[in-house]
Amino acid sequence: MTKILTGGVGKTEVAQTVTAMALDGIEAVVSNDMDAAMKLRAGQAQYYLGTCHTGAGASLGVLVGLMGKKACHTFGRSVPTEDEVTALLDDGIKVFGFSMDQIDSVAPVITRAIAAKSN
Repeated sequence: MTKILTGGVGKTEVAQTVTAMALDGIEAVVSNDMDAAMKLRAGQAQYYLGTCHTGAGASLGVLVGLMGKKACHTFGRSVPTEDEVTALLDDGIKVFGFSMDQIDSVAPVITRAIAAKSN
């Protein structure tokens, strides 16, 4: 089972979006940034999706500090393609940030890429 932790202002909405996709082997759990960092570092979760109002930084601030910049990527206000997310996953990115007003667009793209990589 691949566990995706969600955090930030839209954490509940992200978890609901991921869960509603009903992808085999994917579980979404509402979290917070500090708890998520500890769980990711301990191998108790594999990914984190964080949201803030702009997607520019607050979505990942604590995670960047505790996980390192090389494990984190923010899309800001852009909507990535599944290929872009796959390339980031291949580069070792585990933590993704984006704007909360784009949850319906961005969370499914990231989740599909994670599911494809996990299978």
